Amino acid sequence: MALIILDSCINCDMCEPECPNQAISMGEEIYEIDPNLCTECVGHYDKPTCVSVCPIDCIDPDPEHEESQDELLLKYASLTGKL
Repeated sequence: MALIILDSCINCDMCEPECPNQAISMGEEIYEIDPNLCTECVGHYDKPTCVSVCPIDCIDPDPEHEESQDELLLKYASLTGKL
């Protein structure tokens, strides 16, 4: 499942540099996560780094982009050419 940044985001700039897939970018008002690039850090880290560094806990699983661990691992392989 990809992650989503909620409207409560305060644009603290903590999450964007932590994303190994460059899935996080500034949207019109708050940071956004591209579900096509988000692997929840599968293949890179044990946990999503954006969630770990968010000071207000405004990053949640995106119910519109549900993916299994296997699907996230395949996405990681596709994005990085590794597996």
